[in-house]
Amino acid sequence: MTTDNSDDASTVHGSEDPQTDEQYHLEVTEGDVAEGVLLPGNPERVAKITDCWDDHDVVADHREYRTATGTYDETPISVTSTGIGAPSSAIAVEELARVGADTLIRVGSCGAIQEETDVGDLIITSGAVRQEGTSKEYVREEYPAVADHAVVAALAAAADELGYDYHVGLTASTDSFYAGQSREGFQGFLARDADDKIEELREAGVLNFEMEASAILTLAQIYGLRAGAVCTVYADRTTGEFQVTGESKAAKTASKAVSLLAEMDDRVDEAGADAWHAMLGL
Repeated sequence: MTTDNSDDASTVHGSEDPQTDEQYHLEVTEGDVAEGVLLPGNPERVAKITDCWDDHDVVADHREYRTATGTYDETPISVTSTGIGAPSSAIAVEELARVGADTLIRVGSCGAIQEETDVGDLIITSGAVRQEGTSKEYVREEYPAVADHAVVAALAAAADELGYDYHVGLTASTDSFYAGQSREGFQGFLARDADDKIEELREAGVLNFEMEASAILTLAQIYGLRAGAVCTVYADRTTGEFQVTGESKAAKTASKAVSLLAEMDDRVDEAGADAWHAMLGL
């Protein structure tokens, strides 16, 4: 006997338009999020980010993904927490893109590995070492994880305007907070070549460790989105200092950057240019 499984098949394979469906993990639909979305890891950071906005509403809250939408300086803006690491961040990028997001800014904390960076400083990512496995599922390892130049410029301008100390440069994104970042694990375990690996990154000019940026940047580039990252330094790996401080700096900087990007987009449209550049101003 032949059984008609057509209804089940359409459910499994998704015959409906993914741009209008409620997304499986984020539980958002088209219209729930703004074009510019901030991406913290911790869901508890969503409220800390929206504290600096003009207004907001929580539009979805499922698993590690909490999403709020509102305005900052009269500019529409959203925030979606991603949880820890590249796999869950990639899911957020996929589903946010499906409902209309086009600008994604990672907002978080990091460990700095250069002497010139101090606890409380901001690090704005210009590109990332893909020391995580998720982005490798999408494209070859040689493919660069590069931040959008306009996003980098907007983040730097925002940090300047807010009076925050910041550095622009390369980030290393890892799958492991401990072994992957050359930290001691349980009972003092050290991964093979841990000291050599962190020293190699230092000598190559990498500024910091975190766990999401390279996947977000890689997927954004593949999908024609623009993305960037700004993190507050909690851990100074050159001195051993660790302090949860300046948590709001990255949030305020990224929020202002979304507003500045809206102005930059207007300048591009007015000039009939293909992309924003310094001659168009802010």
